[in-house]
Amino acid sequence: MQQFSDLSISNESKQTLSSLGFETLTAIQNLCINHILNGKDIIAQAQTGSGKTLAFALPLVERVIPQQLQPQALILAPTRELCEQIAGVIKSISTHKANLKIITLYGGVPLRSQVTSLSFGADIVIGTAGRLNDHLFRKTLNLDGIKTFILDEADRMLDMGFYDDIIKITKSIKSSPQTLLFSATYPQNIQKLASCILKNPINIRVEQENRVNIKEIVYESRDKFMATLSILRSYKPSSVVIFCNTKIQTDDLSAFLYDEGFDVATIHGDFEQRERNEALIEFSNGSKPILVATDVASRGLDIDNIELIINFDTPFKAETYTHRIGRTARAGKDGIAISLVSTAKKEFLDEIMPNARLESLNTLLVDKNFVLQGLFSTLHIAGGKKDKLRKGDILGVLCKDLELDSWDVGGIDIFEKSSYVAISRAVVKKSASKLRDTTIKKRKFRSWLLDK
Repeated sequence: MQQFSDLSISNESKQTLSSLGFETLTAIQNLCINHILNGKDIIAQAQTGSGKTLAFALPLVERVIPQQLQPQALILAPTRELCEQIAGVIKSISTHKANLKIITLYGGVPLRSQVTSLSFGADIVIGTAGRLNDHLFRKTLNLDGIKTFILDEADRMLDMGFYDDIIKITKSIKSSPQTLLFSATYPQNIQKLASCILKNPINIRVEQENRVNIKEIVYESRDKFMATLSILRSYKPSSVVIFCNTKIQTDDLSAFLYDEGFDVATIHGDFEQRERNEALIEFSNGSKPILVATDVASRGLDIDNIELIINFDTPFKAETYTHRIGRTARAGKDGIAISLVSTAKKEFLDEIMPNARLESLNTLLVDKNFVLQGLFSTLHIAGGKKDKLRKGDILGVLCKDLELDSWDVGGIDIFEKSSYVAISRAVVKKSASKLRDTTIKKRKFRSWLLDK
């Protein structure tokens, strides 16, 4: 497989990628990057976790010139979480490009604040279809200078009913941009969309490499709450995502597991953006090792080391099943995907999950004393990038001033106005109390624990 050092990109980009630990291209990167650098339109079929974000982000960073009058690149994504993840990747590989401005536009954030940000200019705009059309309708977003148009997880956007919105956005781009379409599946509506917006595209397909590492099991049960409890107490995972089809079922299952002593994070469509962000942070940093979610989390959930996926509710389509179980067995590791069904209809199972094996719950060795709890608790600090805070600043205060050992500090996530730190539960309350009276970069910041 090709090395990043062999690509026809700037030495600055090569140095940045090397510092981030990127050496060898994944399959999708190997097939896409050179075509994108050469200005070709592409339609690429690849799963989440295949490295596709970097496949389009790297050529984009190479070609964008900072501080132009209008946005040069537009990226469409189905969810707020994926927009932020894409922005994070682009920011991480563009540190050598001074003054490159990236703006994310999605619902759940006041439109007025986005208008203010746009008024100062943007080089790359990343957003959801609905919010982008809001700005286009109000004439607060000008797409006349777009040279690169990217649609990520296009099949998911069409599943959400955004076909007409995408076409409207496309018609608002007056230039003839290079267009890149990425999709995990390739149904008929994707083919129709591609024929409308792509020019002589190169078709690229990468099979899901990690599917062979996923053990797929189906259990039949009329009491799925107790079945989930038995599975957790039998498999004893360190990290698990449980998918439900409805918001009510998500809330009910989370409450049930919480009452049984498990640490659970929850997200669904009714959660505000801040709540969703904090739930994902607590899950990813190990404060809450169980995530119960609707399919809002099945796409763009970019977290390694998820050992177990449980489909509390069976998805209605094979594509959704594929997206869900693709959260496990990342980076060559093994994973388990378990589905619960009230009645095991063979025809239905063969259609949705043809590789799954039907087993009996009676074969499970259940440890009734087992509960899955987080090793950390998450501390929220009311300061972030706008306050010039860096991970090293926070880690230094925790280890030097608060006298914590380095292993007592887990993940540190820094956003524009907030920072989140995972701290060992054995010392977190004492640390939280001390931090309120301690300065970071000669300033005091409000802080509090997320755990209720």
